[in-house]
Amino acid sequence: MNNFTKRIIFGAIYIGVLTFGILFSKITFISLFFLLMLITLYEFTSIIKLKSVFPYIIAVFLFVFANALNIRDIPSRSLSEMAGVAVFLSFFAAFISILFTKKEEVISHLGKIFLSIIYIVVPFTLIAQIPFINNEFSYVNTTILGVFILVWVNDSFAYLVGKNFGKTKLLERISPNKTVEGFIGGMVFTFVGAYILSLFFTKLSLVNWIAFAGIVSTFGVLGDLIESMFKRQTGVKDSSNFIPGHGGFLDRLDSVIFAAPFIFIYLLIIN
Repeated sequence: MNNFTKRIIFGAIYIGVLTFGILFSKITFISLFFLLMLITLYEFTSIIKLKSVFPYIIAVFLFVFANALNIRDIPSRSLSEMAGVAVFLSFFAAFISILFTKKEEVISHLGKIFLSIIYIVVPFTLIAQIPFINNEFSYVNTTILGVFILVWVNDSFAYLVGKNFGKTKLLERISPNKTVEGFIGGMVFTFVGAYILSLFFTKLSLVNWIAFAGIVSTFGVLGDLIESMFKRQTGVKDSSNFIPGHGGFLDRLDSVIFAAPFIFIYLLIIN
């Protein structure tokens, strides 16, 4: 099986599993992103060479506390209170980890733990919160799946336009293959995709979909560049080989991870 065929087959499986998990029920949705969070956390800690169980403990605290209440449809006030407890316990666990770290490595170790929380754990926790912003599981069919579609459109057309027309490097020292032309092409087609989505996913207006397109095409690219920077500094090509032909889950989700907090904040503002 050549690499192209492998990419097509496993890419289709990845999209199918993701779509099923998002659309089937709130349990499959939350479970899917909990699992993805743990896998990408493993990949990221491997990249930055962090050998510690505490990021996983913190991840479980934050994600479970924030989402257990959503499963039971608890009002947002209780949710915010429990989320506050989760944040406190998470940071407490992070500081406790200092006791198990060599003195000369404390600052570096603690910094990597907080980096893992901010870069991986918080975005996944916020992604899982998006459908419950109005205290009901109402946005998932439109917002979450739509955001992934916009990311796929942006990545695909940025690659196609950049490959065929790209001449000006975007940030060569971080990602030598990305071009300004590719970035603009991806953005243009992402806005077109947002318009098409607004015709089918009508729970959100065209203005909101255009806003999502702007967030994805800007912050999604930043997320991709940031992951490329981490991999380049550590000499790693892919975050893992979990998805044959595609690399790791972090490679596929880096754009969504960085864009999700801004989409969450935007939805809070409009609601």
